[in-house]
Amino acid sequence: MSSAPNPPYRDPGLSVARRTEDLLGRMTLQEKAGLLFHTMIVMGPGGTLAPADPHAGLLSARDMVVGLGMSHFNLIGSAPARQMARWHNRVQDLAAGTRLGIPVTLSTDPRHACSDNPNTAVMAGPFSQWPEPLGLAATRDAALVERFADTVRQEYLAVGLRLALHPQVDLATEPRWPRVVGTFGADADLACVLVRAYLRGLRAATLGPDGVAAMTKHFPGGGPQKDGEDPHFRYAREQVYPGGRFDEHLAPFAAAVAAGTSQLMPYYGMPVGTRYEQVGFGFNRDVITGLLRERLGFDGIVCTDWGVLTDAEFEGQVRPARAWGVEHLTPHERARKALEAGVDQFGGEARPDLVVDLVRTGQVSEHRLDASVRRLLREKFRLGLFDSRYVDEDRAACTVGRADLRAAGLAAQHASATLLTNAGRDSAAHLPLRPGLRVYCENLAPGTLASTATVVDDPARAEVAILRLAAPYEPRPGPIESYFHAGGLEYPPGELARIRAITDTVPSIVDIYLDRPAVLTPLAADAATLLVTFGIGDGALVDVLTGRAAPGGRLPFDLPGSAEDVGSGRPDVPFDAPEPLFRYGHGLTW
Repeated sequence: MSSAPNPPYRDPGLSVARRTEDLLGRMTLQEKAGLLFHTMIVMGPGGTLAPADPHAGLLSARDMVVGLGMSHFNLIGSAPARQMARWHNRVQDLAAGTRLGIPVTLSTDPRHACSDNPNTAVMAGPFSQWPEPLGLAATRDAALVERFADTVRQEYLAVGLRLALHPQVDLATEPRWPRVVGTFGADADLACVLVRAYLRGLRAATLGPDGVAAMTKHFPGGGPQKDGEDPHFRYAREQVYPGGRFDEHLAPFAAAVAAGTSQLMPYYGMPVGTRYEQVGFGFNRDVITGLLRERLGFDGIVCTDWGVLTDAEFEGQVRPARAWGVEHLTPHERARKALEAGVDQFGGEARPDLVVDLVRTGQVSEHRLDASVRRLLREKFRLGLFDSRYVDEDRAACTVGRADLRAAGLAAQHASATLLTNAGRDSAAHLPLRPGLRVYCENLAPGTLASTATVVDDPARAEVAILRLAAPYEPRPGPIESYFHAGGLEYPPGELARIRAITDTVPSIVDIYLDRPAVLTPLAADAATLLVTFGIGDGALVDVLTGRAAPGGRLPFDLPGSAEDVGSGRPDVPFDAPEPLFRYGHGLTW
């Protein structure tokens, strides 16, 4: 007796539209609801499936895939490439064993740089290391950005990551905002050019089996935060537009839509002083349906930022839902409002029961659900996940961190280094450094200088000092807030005095890692040579200092001259400081 034929949705010879409609018609309400949730997932040791972790608020893969019918997950953490591939295949095995066998779509925050905020990025680990997006912007090189995104595509594909929770194309118009590091800087025109290049690199020729989908964020622009605080936290929920520049912040997203981004993420913030409802963007019908769907013509997936429906417990502390402007609503009511706004998926949540209840009680129609499920299924078919869901462990091990990809990342680090001042040629601190100097260094691995200099442990014995410093910020308490570099942009007096004791003793080269702008006026006066970098390794910096590579970066924003300039600026207006220390675009080379 012959077996039953495969249903049409399993036939790769049929169109995406026909396969999507066939599968949609076979799904139960519970299966549809599961598709609307996209939350975090972790790996177990050696590529095993991790058990549930109630302390961290995480369910197991089996609970979510088999029990809740979910098939979109944001992978947090890292491991060697072979283990990542093995784990991915085990998750896909779980999905293949469900009634309809809907494959899993795995997503990830950026993981090719050195950011250490687990709420926003993953450190490069086994992947090739490149500068932060600010550093890509400092190169002004669209071809380089496309090469970067193509590298991301190759390495993600190898381990089964098919959705990038990036690029972040917010404009860095409020210098105190902790998320500046993930942007392309303050200029809308540059951000538009670079997002187009980024999306070309991620999708390859077209978004298909060889491409990675992009969830561009944070629509319609998360940069103009009141006082520069971040709306991960209730005290910072307001986005303000005193300069009337809403459309300028929208421009990079319009460019992303025109360039074919398949997904968008609205931010937590709620607009204040605009014509839009004063609620978080994920609940805002005028923004999601009126502006994005109707005005910009976007028919892709809209996924909320993480955790907007329900409170969560993390490390023993309750983290309230980031439901700004709708805090008074229940989780059911919030889900309904977001669906009515035009959202397709809820990030950081695993509550399909909320949607099932809304449909069963007649508050949301199943027809409305189908519109979102159709978009989500369509992307899985376009990515080829139904036809080739597994990855090859050997290929993963050979691709991730491949020598040519690491070399390209190193070249990008060199190109992003931004030289602001350079000492006179008669100074030992003039770049490029002459060989054989006695060097005192801080936060720089001494071995990286071994072939060109003698490292000493006392500035008084040195001919030149090299100081690697982090940009200043105000430390915040709490397991989440502590990762966000917020607050003032000035170094405290004690740290300035410590640095000045060195610069007064010996000509000094000062390198600042800028994860957002900083007030560097005192350092510019005291350092013989001043550089800023955007996430480059010690070896890359030494290459630049010694002339093996030339600095090529230019500032992606103004550097303010004082705290007063920062406070007087309008959060939505770029280049608003009256007398910046260094202007956007400044950068020296040789």
